[in-house]
Amino acid sequence: MARKDRAPDPPKRPQGPKRRTTPSGPKDAERRRRLLYLVGGAGIAALAVALAFVFLAGGDTDEREVLEAAGCTLQTAPAAVGEHTAELAATSDPKWNTDPPTSGPHHEQPAVWGSYEDPIPFAQSIHNLEHGGIVIHYGDEVPEAEVEAIRAFYTEDPRGMLVAPLAKLGDQIALSAWTSEEAVLGESGDQGQGFLAKCPRFDEDAFSTFVDEHRFKGPERVPPELLTPGS
Repeated sequence: MARKDRAPDPPKRPQGPKRRTTPSGPKDAERRRRLLYLVGGAGIAALAVALAFVFLAGGDTDEREVLEAAGCTLQTAPAAVGEHTAELAATSDPKWNTDPPTSGPHHEQPAVWGSYEDPIPFAQSIHNLEHGGIVIHYGDEVPEAEVEAIRAFYTEDPRGMLVAPLAKLGDQIALSAWTSEEAVLGESGDQGQGFLAKCPRFDEDAFSTFVDEHRFKGPERVPPELLTPGS
């Protein structure tokens, strides 16, 4: 019987030379740890620089720039305690540290929210500021067209806003706010600061920036839905 020839085995795939690994010692592990520390430390330092930049550039910097671009000035003052000691007809008080006033003693009854044709007693408008409102006063020399622009601005979102004439401002427009970053809704908080911007004319960007920055942030906050015209 003829013998069957066995099929030859397939050729083996060529293999590359094996790499030799050198065991790592304690010195290598220490180098890796140092490298990780350096990389981590650099990242933390970069983050700290970025946060410092944001902090230093924060606050009212952007607000001030927008206001100044519109020809306005911005004054800040430490807020005086909001005691209910001011008489309704009061026109001055030693603790009022801005003019128009932005904080301090006031009447126990705030003004009804709205746009007025006649002046509002400071003793009342300060109480509105304490609740997180914005007060816009305009002088007796402000052109009627500017006054109409202010009223139109008010009408777009009147919550927590008072608009009223104040003759002694002349041709100036004043925006007042009393802001406390530490206050909690429904509770009295840190007295915060008073903010007073004075502008030579109506500027929608400047006015919107001021309102957005300070409205609803008073030291004795009231829910925005309760700060509607007529309330």
